Amino acid sequence: MIPSTKSHVDKILAQQYDGDVEAGKDALPKAALPDTHETDDVTIGKGDILQLESTDPILNEKMHLVNNAIDEIGFTRYQWKLFVLNGFGYAVDSLILLIQSIIAGQAALEFHPSYQYGLTIAAYVGMLTGAIFWGMSADIIGRKFAFNVSLMICSIFAIVAGAAPNWIVLGLFVCLSSFGGGGNLVLDTAVFLEFLPSKRQWMLTLMAAWWGIGQLVAGFLAWGFLPNYSCDDPSLVPDAAPCTYDNNKGWRYVWFASGALVFVMSILRITIIRLKETPKFLIGEGKDAECVEILQDIAAKYNRPCSLTVEKLAACGTANRVTQNEGKSKWSPSHVTVHLKGLFSTRRIGISTSLIWLSWTLIGLAYPLYNVFLPTYLDSRGAEFGETSQYIKWRNYTLVNFSGIWGPVLAGWMCQLPLLGRKYTMVVGALVTCVFFFAYTQVRTQVQNVAFTCVVNFCLNIYYGTLYAYTPEVLPSAHRGTGNGLAVSANRVMGILSAVIATVADTSTPVPIYICAALYVVMAAVAAIFPFEPYGKRSS
Repeated sequence: MIPSTKSHVDKILAQQYDGDVEAGKDALPKAALPDTHETDDVTIGKGDILQLESTDPILNEKMHLVNNAIDEIGFTRYQWKLFVLNGFGYAVDSLILLIQSIIAGQAALEFHPSYQYGLTIAAYVGMLTGAIFWGMSADIIGRKFAFNVSLMICSIFAIVAGAAPNWIVLGLFVCLSSFGGGGNLVLDTAVFLEFLPSKRQWMLTLMAAWWGIGQLVAGFLAWGFLPNYSCDDPSLVPDAAPCTYDNNKGWRYVWFASGALVFVMSILRITIIRLKETPKFLIGEGKDAECVEILQDIAAKYNRPCSLTVEKLAACGTANRVTQNEGKSKWSPSHVTVHLKGLFSTRRIGISTSLIWLSWTLIGLAYPLYNVFLPTYLDSRGAEFGETSQYIKWRNYTLVNFSGIWGPVLAGWMCQLPLLGRKYTMVVGALVTCVFFFAYTQVRTQVQNVAFTCVVNFCLNIYYGTLYAYTPEVLPSAHRGTGNGLAVSANRVMGILSAVIATVADTSTPVPIYICAALYVVMAAVAAIFPFEPYGKRSS
């Protein structure tokens, strides 16, 4: 590693600000300035999260210069557009997952499947493969392609799913639609983060509010179509007529409407932002000139300063990973493997990666299982909800999803507090969720059920929203897509497992409920020992 003593830092600032070191220091955010004590053996700048972890000091120095340039430009309308358009991806991820669970019951009345959890597994398989494919492709061929294409694929198959003639074909289209949407959680955070000034990195946590908006839209679609265009369930209405295509079109309308909405979102992504590749990806690929051009274009468009030049980047040298990959195919095994190895390039980065993946695995198992076991458990303990109205059912569902929007909003404020930061915001979110999960087991009435569900959804999204943001913040930029994709994939695997467990387990026992709630204590403990805290620092 390159020791970054005061003289080394002054040299970098002198290069950037034409010899005026003090002007360079004044232009940088306070968190970005390195400690200037001569005895401090740090790399490029104290403000960068992975400053002490780089195995490629030249790449690290270039990333630091790019961070300086992004901070110098500041927050513009370009980032606001990214916040909204990337938020669409968050919304679509939750929308597709919820839509399949919402319509599964009505579709099953029409198709009489032999395996009732088939759509859940199909959705999670699609999300799993999508997260892996789009995550790795983001590191190999860039963020731009996946950003522009993934939502379009999702929308096409969502619309087609509404015309499915049987259960198997419906499952296939659900899977393909989920494949398109499955990479969005990976791409949206990476793209937004890599254009975001350090003082606004908290907005990455806030962006998870779009997840709740997607849930809310799913609730509105269900509320609008299912009560009026669905056949009756014979188990609830003994003299109900058989479910057919003609009297059970509500679930199809839900798919048509959601697919059309996602299609509009995909068009807006292409036409409004016309995304260029992210600067940090280009630096990792050795494309310094393209990186500088993009940042200079943004600065010129919004009348902001940007002192980064190709010469300043060239003066740093050529990054090791660029030299090692010269002449190799992007899809060669060695090129793909380097992204996996990069997630464990140092001991602390390896520990961080492992704990992040563990957290995604735990939340992926705990939350779906809780939803699977809770209704039967409450029923076995004498809960009397007594509500058979489809209208009231989907109204309550919409209220619950509305409450989920505000968890990330609170988390965005909490993660800016010095005493909490990202790590302890997750700790608080997980522990409070655990408390309400345990309390939920005492619910006995419909009003209690709705109230506690709203509170749990709110508290859970404090943890979930922060984890979504924390994951890309602490991953190395060159391997961010791969690491984030595999984290989300672990979550999807647990979703598949929860559907299998629900098929074979005894859902009337209280044990799984308490196990699921206890998992949140484990999540809190894991968050507390994360080796990196992004508060006051810049993503690398």
